[in-house]
Amino acid sequence: MLELGLKTLIAYLLGTVLGSLVLGRLRGVDIRTQGSGNAGATNALRTQGKAFGAAVLAIDVAKGVLAVAWLPAVSIPGVAADPQLAREWLRVACAAAVVVGHVYPVWFGFRGGKGVATVLGVVGALGPWMLVPLLGAWLAVLALTGYVGLASMLAGVCLTVAAALHRPFDAPLVAFCAAAAAFVIYTHRGNIDRMRRGTEHRIRRPWLSRSRVA
Repeated sequence: MLELGLKTLIAYLLGTVLGSLVLGRLRGVDIRTQGSGNAGATNALRTQGKAFGAAVLAIDVAKGVLAVAWLPAVSIPGVAADPQLAREWLRVACAAAVVVGHVYPVWFGFRGGKGVATVLGVVGALGPWMLVPLLGAWLAVLALTGYVGLASMLAGVCLTVAAALHRPFDAPLVAFCAAAAAFVIYTHRGNIDRMRRGTEHRIRRPWLSRSRVA
């Protein structure tokens, strides 16, 4: 249990390194006071520009990859590998912890992002094949509706369905996907409320609503 506890703690702390807030401090801005007030890559892009948004996205995705692809296998001095701990469950525990750290970072007053970019990195490390339904659903919903939040939520649902259909006997993977989808929906509860009130930010002229006139 020591290995599980220590590595999930490290994964959480890794998640607390928010690209937007770290880079924002170097720039002298706190994007939580701008735009939507969220500390994620989307708000970083909207308020600080493409280069800043891309850098934030890269950091938040990379820490998800590290938490799954590197941390579970790393040897920690003085901590023996637990032979009773299945490596698959250790990976998803680290995956969950890094996402929680991103959303609730202890160093930043527990006010972080919504976890989408970090989930993307985690999913890519758990199984690159899962990026196809995840990104495919995200792009399709965004093109049809113009809502980034809705695209993120439905992409999580599609990911869970894909995992259940293609890996029905991989309990750790299916459990993580279901939990991640539910968590992303929870972190977007404000977006859901704004969509209901018709005040949610929307990308202008999504694909289907564009004029067919040249």
